[in-house]
Amino acid sequence: MTITMIKNYFKTAWRNIVNNKFYSAINIIGLTVGLTVGLLILLWVNDELSFDAFHTKAPRIYQVEAQIGTGTSKQIWGNVSAPIATFALKEIPGVENAVRLVGNQNYALFKYGDKMLEPGDNGMFFADPSIFKVFDFKLLEGNANNPFPNIHSILISQTTAKRFFGNAEPVGKVIKGDGRDNYTIAGVFADVPENSSIKFDMLFSIELKKKDYNGKSYWKSMDGDWGDYYANTYLLLRPGVSPASVANMLTQIHIKNQPGPDASKVKFLAEPLTQLHLYNADGTPSGIQTVRVFLIVAMLILLIACINYVNLSTARAMLRSKEVSIRKIIGAGKKQLFIQFILETIVFLSIALVLSFGLIALLMPLYNNVSGKQLHFDLFNAGVWQVIGLTIAGTLVASSIYPALLLSSFKPVNALKGKISLGVGNIAFRKVLVVTQFIFSIGLIIGTLIINSQLKYIREKELGYDKSYVFGFIMRDMQKNYEAVRAQLLTQPGIDGIASAGDNITNIQNSTSDTEWDGKDPNVSFVIHPINVDKYYLPFFKLQFVAGGPFTGIKSDSAHYILNETAVREAGITNPIGKRFKLHDQNGIIIGVVKDFHFASLKQKIEPAIFAYYPDMPEMFIRTTGKNVSLAIAAAQKVFKQYNPGFPMDYDFLDDDYNNLYKADQQSGTLFSWFAGIAILVSCLGLFGLATYTAQVKVKEIGIRKVLGASVASITGMLSKDFLVLVALSIVIAAPIAWYAMNKWLQGFVYRVDVQWWIFVLAGLIALIIAFITISFQAVKAAIANPVKSLRSE
Repeated sequence: MTITMIKNYFKTAWRNIVNNKFYSAINIIGLTVGLTVGLLILLWVNDELSFDAFHTKAPRIYQVEAQIGTGTSKQIWGNVSAPIATFALKEIPGVENAVRLVGNQNYALFKYGDKMLEPGDNGMFFADPSIFKVFDFKLLEGNANNPFPNIHSILISQTTAKRFFGNAEPVGKVIKGDGRDNYTIAGVFADVPENSSIKFDMLFSIELKKKDYNGKSYWKSMDGDWGDYYANTYLLLRPGVSPASVANMLTQIHIKNQPGPDASKVKFLAEPLTQLHLYNADGTPSGIQTVRVFLIVAMLILLIACINYVNLSTARAMLRSKEVSIRKIIGAGKKQLFIQFILETIVFLSIALVLSFGLIALLMPLYNNVSGKQLHFDLFNAGVWQVIGLTIAGTLVASSIYPALLLSSFKPVNALKGKISLGVGNIAFRKVLVVTQFIFSIGLIIGTLIINSQLKYIREKELGYDKSYVFGFIMRDMQKNYEAVRAQLLTQPGIDGIASAGDNITNIQNSTSDTEWDGKDPNVSFVIHPINVDKYYLPFFKLQFVAGGPFTGIKSDSAHYILNETAVREAGITNPIGKRFKLHDQNGIIIGVVKDFHFASLKQKIEPAIFAYYPDMPEMFIRTTGKNVSLAIAAAQKVFKQYNPGFPMDYDFLDDDYNNLYKADQQSGTLFSWFAGIAILVSCLGLFGLATYTAQVKVKEIGIRKVLGASVASITGMLSKDFLVLVALSIVIAAPIAWYAMNKWLQGFVYRVDVQWWIFVLAGLIALIIAFITISFQAVKAAIANPVKSLRSE
């Protein structure tokens, strides 16, 4: 094949595009939209799958997790006791290195010169010095072998350094935490990549955390504290070492070192670093399900665009039969014609690809805002071209081979005599493609309706407590004068109630198995969520009692407990009021039982919870009247500044905290709605092209029918009927497939909607109405045309 021949092929392809502007526009628009959406989704999928893959040792890094409790109260914790890392290095030969990361909540502000700055959104952590040997976080300045020269050395991110010091050299500078502790900048690390499961803005030496142990409490030292689970622990295993065997050895080490019978009820697990982002702690799918769904959606939308191209190309094959025949007569072989039509598809795809690049560049900021990502469409990035290459290759194969085979297979003699026919098989094939398109589109519509129904259910679900118009914040030095401050604030306009606690009711994470009661099975490890509250808390959130009553603030309340229904039921305590219950080292009695309430995501079942009375808790919750919210916030800020000069009052509304639990689901739901709309749009674009072609082919038939007295309505019905039957068939096939797929998705929520029959009816009606409008536009146009014009050539 010569260069001249190739040029000729491209000229022919371009001439065909220009001479058939209408059909070319439909093909290019369909392919452009399909490629744009497909590439955007695949960039999102690629980003999700790339989490933590930038660590070169990622295949050998595992997070240690603890399986706590027995029976229905069994849980898996991401944090483990601090000695696990130390003993793993000391006693397990297969462990090459270990890193602990422990959250540091000691400081709210840092001062440098006249600047007062917060740490950053990614938080502060105590870390082992081995962090830069195990992980590939880039230390731009400092010593990776000795990152913390002393316990008052800290490392900060590039962005943090810029915020604190501008363009000045940060290393060696001293900053002061909360006006009391000085720290020297020992190094600067590159900002942690967005596709990292582990994020931080400041790192402190783990040796500083060890200073929290004074040798006088129950746990004498950090490396002897087997009872507190607060350390994110990562192990780097030697090549070929089994993570399961390491986890089993850790379990045995724990049993040997932790005193008490509950030690044998703890089992350690090793979760691969590469699975942290997309899988649950027990290895079951979590985010990976959404990734798979979006990958399927991307493929479906690309297939819909390809089907449009194939349908229009094959439908119009009759009109190009003479062109192909003449080429064959003058010497073109089937192979050459096949290549010509493949190159024609490449021209269409190339135009669509260039247009899609422009669209992606325009849409990327909006897409990032909706998806919550920070994706970059960088054409110099090899990863981006990998996605583009796979997408184009798949689209080219799907859209070009069949039309090229069909168009190159005509027999020239028949074509020139006008006796050519595409045959029943090819017409049936086009119908199958139309049905396939609408199965995909209707399935996406059904999925969108069910996802939105579940998200609406979450927003409106009765949680068992009242979080409306409530905001919370850490009191700091206000805490010492809580009762006086509370009394003062209650006199302010817009404030309806005040309470304090140690946890946010929308998402209580603390849990313990250190419990005991009369009749407890010694072989049972019972995990419960402790919530420390003041006497105002339960009435403040309007929790309902099924037995007993709330705390009253009397001295004996310090030995009183209130349980939820699940705790009473799973503990097997009958007639609980007045019964003994021990939490940690505090013996007490049960004075109340509250109705079950949702204190975590609706993806989890309600678990056992226990309220303990503590009048001195750090977080204040204020309920506003709803009308004067700004006045209530201003009053709280004014009092806060009196006690905490120089510190900001960081507050959050509980409604926002609750919505953040489902932020990823809301983002996915919004994207899914967009994709479903685009899928039906692209499908109807192809349907519009086919309806236009059908009207052109039947133009003389329509003219004769009109002359014989056929009405516009009957002609419109004749042209629309076949297409609407195909759409109706698509509904019948799509409904059970979508029902199965969405039931699988809903299983990710313990509390979920039932899939109602009307959703399938509504989706079908939406598809039929949109399809009918699409077809009718062209059908009516053909039906009202002057029959004299169409019959003049006969």
